[in-house]
Amino acid sequence: MELSTSDVWVMVSAALVLLMTPGLAFFYGGMARAKASTNMILMSFVSIGLVGVVWVLWGYGMSAAPPLLGGLVGNPASDFGLVNYMGTADLIGIGFGATFAIITVALISGAVADRTRFGSWSVFVPIWVTLVYCPLAFMVWGGGLLSADGAIGSTFGEAIDFAGGTVVHINAGLAALVLVYIIGSRSDFGPKGAHKPHNIPLMMLGAALLWFGWFGFNGGAAGTAEEAGLIWVNTLVAPGAAMLAWLVTERVRDGHATSLGAASGVVAGLVAITPACANVSALGAILIGVVAGVGSALAVGLKYKFGYDDALDVVGVHLVSGVIGTVMIGFLALPVDGEGGGLFYGGGAGQLVAQVVATLFTLVFTGVMTALIGLAIAKTIGFRVSAEDEARGIDLSEHSESAYAFGDEAASYDPIAEEARV
Repeated sequence: MELSTSDVWVMVSAALVLLMTPGLAFFYGGMARAKASTNMILMSFVSIGLVGVVWVLWGYGMSAAPPLLGGLVGNPASDFGLVNYMGTADLIGIGFGATFAIITVALISGAVADRTRFGSWSVFVPIWVTLVYCPLAFMVWGGGLLSADGAIGSTFGEAIDFAGGTVVHINAGLAALVLVYIIGSRSDFGPKGAHKPHNIPLMMLGAALLWFGWFGFNGGAAGTAEEAGLIWVNTLVAPGAAMLAWLVTERVRDGHATSLGAASGVVAGLVAITPACANVSALGAILIGVVAGVGSALAVGLKYKFGYDDALDVVGVHLVSGVIGTVMIGFLALPVDGEGGGLFYGGGAGQLVAQVVATLFTLVFTGVMTALIGLAIAKTIGFRVSAEDEARGIDLSEHSESAYAFGDEAASYDPIAEEARV
């Protein structure tokens, strides 16, 4: 069978989405403290290896196979190792799906920067993907509980989630919040010791790679040229509007606009348009971006009020903008063939109800499952480094490495000796 143009596009899109995880690594690595930058980058990279293996062995089956447990999950034993897909073109779509699972769990890592044991993170990743991501992907995209024929979807209506508002961003954002409470705050957490990026150019490079890869993230499943064009424009304009809204919010609130605000605004807009990218107009995408930019810019400060140390604002950006984008579909969804649509298009409240129900279900499911996994790891092998290792720097304590060495220091750098000296 020859490659079709659609096959090629999905393969290119999968490569773009895979690039997003190294992009995330640079984004988080630049935002992290210098003494934790290497650890932060490695937490994203190791997720590629761990999730890739899980996806081939049983993860894909759990997200797409015949249902178990009333539509909660697919059968993980239905096609262990993808043996039944060898020699078929289905492997292209399977690979595309793997890249979504990879970046979803990697997103969580930014919330727990500076204090999480690398070994414990490496245990958490495959368990969380197996018990949280794969079931939720099945429920939304695989014909499970939240789909049109599922128990919830058939009762309240099927929610629109084109590229992962619930499955990726609300899922990762809520999981990050749960882990932050389980692992606890850093020793210097608070407004006076507010975390600042140690390398703004690296952070901006990561944001650029994320935006670039997001065109594959949102556009990979486009079914027609018209749909692809709408997705492309919306993926351009929503983050642009969110960035501008974040910068204006910073200017009014703080008296200045920042590079961190620009990068965070872009990501907030990308998150918010993800579930809606194929279902709202370009004007709707601008509105979603503005609401997400202002909403997330205000939300990132809530961690000081409520006492959760979300180091790199995963909760404020991914959870908040994920909820905004998912729910706003209920107002802004375009009619299909003159029927349905969101509340603002005369479609009634049905789509809005479906969006809210899917959002609430995702929050409850992810919260409960992540709490069980996180507490089990914390109570057994432990999740957090010691206070001494946190103060010294997790790069040295966990990896015997440092992100930076200069001049003569670089020529003679010995990480073991440096760790002993510190």
